[in-house]
Amino acid sequence: MKKNNLLKLLGIALIVAIVSTGIFYGLFVGKLASSQSSGKTLVVAARALKVGTQLQGADVKTIPWPSDQLPQGFYGTIDQVIGDTVFDPIGAGEPVVTSRLATAKSGGGAGVPTGMRAVSIHVTDSTGVLALLRAGQKVDAVVVVHPKENSSTEVRTALENLSVLSVQPQTELSSQGATLPVVTLLAKPAEADVLAAADSGARVRLTLRNPLDDSTRSRAPLTLDAVMRTSGSASDGPSRDTATALPPVQSPAPQAAPAKP
Repeated sequence: MKKNNLLKLLGIALIVAIVSTGIFYGLFVGKLASSQSSGKTLVVAARALKVGTQLQGADVKTIPWPSDQLPQGFYGTIDQVIGDTVFDPIGAGEPVVTSRLATAKSGGGAGVPTGMRAVSIHVTDSTGVLALLRAGQKVDAVVVVHPKENSSTEVRTALENLSVLSVQPQTELSSQGATLPVVTLLAKPAEADVLAAADSGARVRLTLRNPLDDSTRSRAPLTLDAVMRTSGSASDGPSRDTATALPPVQSPAPQAAPAKP
């Protein structure tokens, strides 16, 4: 009798185990198939890649990856990375992302295209503008030269339409001895020299531009004396040149006397 009960219990346990295994397998396989069907491909390193390696087809491979777990800056096809140079070492099987590659458009994720330079400058008298600055916005660099003896302050817009890479509101000590915030700009090599010279020997102010405004203008230096003369003449009325430019006021012609009878 006891033997029959034991056999029944073993049979029930076996049936429960088979059913549980089937349910688990069905759920796991279904979830795996759904994740692969709804996912994408991810480019990973086929072997360990050193710094300076120019990627070839044999250096990378693609694997399926869930779309909701893709890393930032990922690549989906091998063609997207062929010819790029490794900026940061990549281990075998690790994802290949933009921050680890140096391309013609972005050097190691720093956003410096080929032929351009990233220049950091100390900015002054631009606290309000700094609160509005974001990466990708456009600014003009205005240089203010400190007055010397018997001379007036001189201001000049040195460069126009520069792109902002980053903004550091925290102040740091500049070459002029003042603690100023730092802004990193994207400039051409010749423009980078101008910004470096201005940052070392003058005060630099930034003016914010509309991102769609690419217009430029003549950038002649302006002194404080010239500003005061211009404002004074404007407040006193029209200048002599303006007055001479106006047409003279003609008095009405005298009427002829009536003829005698």
